[in-house]
Amino acid sequence: MAGEAGSMALRSEEDIVASRQKVRALAQQLKFSLVDQTKMITAASELSRNTVVHGHGGEMHWAILDEGVKRGLRLDFIDSGPGIPDVKLALTDGWTSGGGMGLGLPGSKRLVHEFEVQSQPGQGTRVSITRWK
Repeated sequence: MAGEAGSMALRSEEDIVASRQKVRALAQQLKFSLVDQTKMITAASELSRNTVVHGHGGEMHWAILDEGVKRGLRLDFIDSGPGIPDVKLALTDGWTSGGGMGLGLPGSKRLVHEFEVQSQPGQGTRVSITRWK
């Protein structure tokens, strides 16, 4: 199980549902508590939706991490969409471009242990999240 990794396309509502199911299965495999499973699934759902809606489709990559006794799940959401013009603004509570669950990037950030956004206008976006057990 250590080092397991993979990816899936995010192009439609069905893909968003499939991404939640995949993250649930991975979190269960890692024996995350129900609360931690829910946090990771919620963050993945929001970021999958952002990838489909704002990024015009992309991919979710996952990796199971082993660092000694510490185990975790890293998810990367990658698109080639228009990018985020102001990442700092997008990470501000209450800011929305509309249409999602209302969590946005700051809400997703609060649900995980590690969070990173790389984005440039016209060059797409990569959001990486990690939750440790």
